[in-house]
Amino acid sequence: MTAFTSCNPASGEVVFTRPIASSEQLASQLAALRCAQHAWAHLDTATRASRLLRLADALSAHRHALAALVSLEVGKLERECLAEIDKSAQLIRYYAELAPTLLAPKDIPTQASRSGVAFEPLGLVLAIMPWNYPVWQVLRFAIPALMAGNGCLVKPAPSVPQCTALLLDIVHEAGLDVLDVAWINHDMAEDAIKGCDAVAFTGSTSAGRQVAALAGRHLKKTVLELGGSNPFIVLADADIDAAAQEAAHSRYRDAGQSCNAAKRMIVVPEIADAFIARFLQHVAALRPGHPADEHTTLAPLARADLREALHAQVLDAVSHGASLLAGGVMPHGAGFFYPATVLDHVSPACRVYQEEVFGPVATILRARDEADALRLANDTPFGLGASIFSADVERAWQLGREIEAGAVFINRYTSSDLRLPFGGVKASGYGRELSEFGLYEFVNVKTYWQK
Repeated sequence: MTAFTSCNPASGEVVFTRPIASSEQLASQLAALRCAQHAWAHLDTATRASRLLRLADALSAHRHALAALVSLEVGKLERECLAEIDKSAQLIRYYAELAPTLLAPKDIPTQASRSGVAFEPLGLVLAIMPWNYPVWQVLRFAIPALMAGNGCLVKPAPSVPQCTALLLDIVHEAGLDVLDVAWINHDMAEDAIKGCDAVAFTGSTSAGRQVAALAGRHLKKTVLELGGSNPFIVLADADIDAAAQEAAHSRYRDAGQSCNAAKRMIVVPEIADAFIARFLQHVAALRPGHPADEHTTLAPLARADLREALHAQVLDAVSHGASLLAGGVMPHGAGFFYPATVLDHVSPACRVYQEEVFGPVATILRARDEADALRLANDTPFGLGASIFSADVERAWQLGREIEAGAVFINRYTSSDLRLPFGGVKASGYGRELSEFGLYEFVNVKTYWQK
């Protein structure tokens, strides 16, 4: 990578380039952040919270301008971009209210006259962030880290320089000097990791392995939010109409470019055909188009290479016996559009059975029975989230305990909630974001003991 370059996914045109920073610039940024973080860490949590609330207000004030740039560079529908920014502002207000209590020192009775723990910052946290949620992903990591007294250095994805720059301007407008952006390429990542005290990474599993290896070389704490291939299990007693609607919304929102989307629809024989028929009705109703058009319900993919990779997975599945029920044809014309696609009778011979599918392609796995549905749900390298649809919620809870994932949702598609931890197991990574558990990821839980 020689520059940060954004391309309009709706047209395929390059709209902006920005040069990468030098090693000297990175070193200067790290030194400045160290000084800023030292002062920031000595503020009490209530003061930190009040200053971060300024950022929430500034974010809300600039929501339309920021959403327009996210839509331009990522290709998402403008209403999806606005929802991302609003959720980010809500996140700030959530932690501003919650964190002062959660970060207060705690006394723990022992034989000592006084003993307990304090939650102290680690120092500088490097965040290597993806392109699909360029505001939410940055702030989801940064806000709890900042509340705990850390400084944050963000390495953004190469394809989102404009919205990242505007986000940084908004941060500075709010008077915060403890969050900065490193415009560096992959070759400089190790220098950034070495210069910080911890690393947060969100992205593909393959890239996560590389980051973890570099961080391990320098003994840096890591939190990895990696890929997902969430199972969406529909049992015989499920509300088929509700399940089909939720499955379609989860799979095709944000053009299917979400790690936490429902991707593998696992159906038992009793309802398989009925569910598929209703699911296909929702798929047929999707309308591709320009992200700014209020009638558009299916946005383009973010980049040409992502579309090529997705189409190759579809062709591989068909060549290995999968049935193409919808889509699957590369469209002509400008932009990186891809049709809403449904693959039935997917087998382990297909790449989509084992790989993450990052785009508007749903796979259908036909289970022999409930036990086989559970087996199929776990027969994946990933373990981010899962959904179970059933009228028997107690039974669904029991099955949920057998699923290898960081989250299980009953009668709803998987999503993130500020109040609940977000993260996975297996090839979906480790560590948690959001809630009180995300707040504690980048702190030193320091023990104090007095005779």
